[in-house]
Amino acid sequence: MNPQLQLMLQQAIQAFQNGNLESADLSLRRVLQVDSKNLPALHILGLIKVSQSNYKEAADYLTRAARIHPNDASIQYNLAKALSDSGNDRDALMHHKKAVTLAPNNPEAWLSYGKTASNLGRHEDALVWYGNALRLEPDYAEAALNSGATLKELKRYEEAITFAERALAINPNLAEAWSNIGGALHELKRYDEAIAHYDKALGLRPDYHEAWANKAATLHKLKRYDEAIAHYDKALGLRPDYHKVWANKGVTLHELKRYDEAIAHYDKALGLRPDYHEAWLNKGLALNLLKKHSESAKCFQKALEFNVGDSYLLGQAHHQMMLGCDWTDYDKKINEIFHLVNQGRKGAEPFGFQGIASSEELLKKCAEIYSSDNFPMLGNLSKLSKYEHHKIRIGYLCGEFRNQATSILMTRVWELHDQSKFEIFAFDNGWDDGSDYRQRIACAFSNIFDVAGLTDLDVAKLIHHNEIDILVNLNGFFGLARQGVFSYKPAPIQVNYLGFPGTMGIKYMDYIIADKVVVPEDSKIHYVEKLAYLPNSYQANDDKRKISDRKFSRAELGLPEDSFVFACFNNNYKITPTIFDSWMRILSLVQGSVLWLLADNPAAKDNLIKEALARGIDSCRLVFAERLPISEHLARHDLADLFLDTLPYNAHTTCSDALWAGLPVLTLKGQTFPGRVSASLLSAVGLSELVTYTQDDYEVLAIELAKNPKKLANIKLKLINNRLIAPLFDAPLFTNNLESAYIKMYERYQAGLEPQDISIT
Repeated sequence: MNPQLQLMLQQAIQAFQNGNLESADLSLRRVLQVDSKNLPALHILGLIKVSQSNYKEAADYLTRAARIHPNDASIQYNLAKALSDSGNDRDALMHHKKAVTLAPNNPEAWLSYGKTASNLGRHEDALVWYGNALRLEPDYAEAALNSGATLKELKRYEEAITFAERALAINPNLAEAWSNIGGALHELKRYDEAIAHYDKALGLRPDYHEAWANKAATLHKLKRYDEAIAHYDKALGLRPDYHKVWANKGVTLHELKRYDEAIAHYDKALGLRPDYHEAWLNKGLALNLLKKHSESAKCFQKALEFNVGDSYLLGQAHHQMMLGCDWTDYDKKINEIFHLVNQGRKGAEPFGFQGIASSEELLKKCAEIYSSDNFPMLGNLSKLSKYEHHKIRIGYLCGEFRNQATSILMTRVWELHDQSKFEIFAFDNGWDDGSDYRQRIACAFSNIFDVAGLTDLDVAKLIHHNEIDILVNLNGFFGLARQGVFSYKPAPIQVNYLGFPGTMGIKYMDYIIADKVVVPEDSKIHYVEKLAYLPNSYQANDDKRKISDRKFSRAELGLPEDSFVFACFNNNYKITPTIFDSWMRILSLVQGSVLWLLADNPAAKDNLIKEALARGIDSCRLVFAERLPISEHLARHDLADLFLDTLPYNAHTTCSDALWAGLPVLTLKGQTFPGRVSASLLSAVGLSELVTYTQDDYEVLAIELAKNPKKLANIKLKLINNRLIAPLFDAPLFTNNLESAYIKMYERYQAGLEPQDISIT
């Protein structure tokens, strides 16, 4: 090197060491103009660009340096860090490997190698490399800190806490370590301890936006939603571009039923990070509750596009499409969902899956996947609890103690429970809607506990404190469910009933209440719970239901005066292309007939009209019913002639509605619990002749009944005569049978016997 160039380089190095980066940068560029392969100039320029956070340019200079001297450990290390900081972790990884190969005793190189691996999701590798750093330097607080953070990513929370505590033993003022322990405690559901650790972190660093955000998430879990929002706002004040916080605050607003505000926050998150799949997912959930199913489906599809791992998104998107009767690529989508579930992957959530699945084996797999993923067993609060009460204590946990289908079916049972043998408790995860049903429920229960604002563990402790013998899950995976409460086994006997017609797929649920129509003997293998068989039908009913005296005219409801009226008031998601094909063939062969359907949302109405037209049926032959108060809804059944059921998910409460109102129901018996319910109800009301077993038979009988008024009139007369004497609506008989099942469950447990199938005759 010529002397002048050597002097220029020395001056540049001196300027760099003195912090005069601008002068050093200028001099080094001049050196490179003369000698483009000057190694010190390239290396130092790379370091200058790193210090200026210009990582891409730094990587360019350091790459040139590495080509000249590939075996310089320092250059390889600095290049790897620059590449990682520029977002190019994949290329960084090989240079980190080279750096630690050349200088295996450099703990900082191992630490940086671990960080890059962690960024790429290679957490097991990262853990090894952090361990190498700690072996070289046992008091390396950052390596211990990062080990703990990586263990948290691997869901090894207790170990994560151990390493964070090791970091704090080295440096007790590491706010990140306090916050990381808080995060691990949060995942262990030790929420109060988590908050104490976040507070310690914030005491050390009041501007630590991540600790504010993490504390907010824990406050959310404690259902302290207003406090959570205040903490999210604090985090956003410190870092307004924190997309996760915008989205998480949206989730809290969602819980407060402020759905439009929640959506605005999800949109803010997506404006900052358009590929943030969790914000798309949560926006989809909010739009579902606003009955904007087409928009919701698109959000789930966007989330699926950006999510790289297993998820329930495909099933969630498809269920939203079903709610809107959008059958685009129906067969392709359901076959893909079936394939995922069959592989043991997260193809769909169990509730939506029931609307498309005809396989009990797949329904069980889906439930097992979902329960294992979301509601694993977390304890056994009731272990060895054999309470000695004068009365058996039955707890009903439900989110729908109001004017809703579950309570419409169950209220009479609660009123009829034998108070000399049973004490019943309501654990209410919903709200008091002020309805007549709520008033009846309040009178039926001696104790109603509002648990909507409590954590799962606190609800479980409340149940255990009240020494509940049998805890009945009336939601399952439906509605305002609290399956997490059951995961703590707060009662010695736990029962799955009514809300979700299928197995929960988890062993801490002891029994499922059924009958031998909905779950034949040879189907028991598809249920994790033991079967508690009731005679007649498994479904409770209210024999005091009011039918309004209001007399509707066909004209005011949009029905033609002289037409045969087929009806189906099932939820729109139960209508599949296959069953709709049957309906359209029936309409085409019954001249002038119409099909009366529930208008649950505008998209469903528009899509059903479009599908009818595609099958050659005029849109005027579809009539849509708006929602009415239940007593008036029952009264308008009188204007229909025959209820046409759906498959693979039958009418359940809607079938009972129709039969109670005197409207015959024609069903096609399926291969699953939800597909056999109408057959169970029809058998229990003495109308087994309305149960068909093939699609052809279903269509033939519908057409025959429409064209044979006398035969249909005889069936209607039989229904009217049976309604008050057949078992289906005999609420005292049903309650007695249900209580007999409870007693058998209780006696087995008191005798120290494991749950076993029970049959009440």
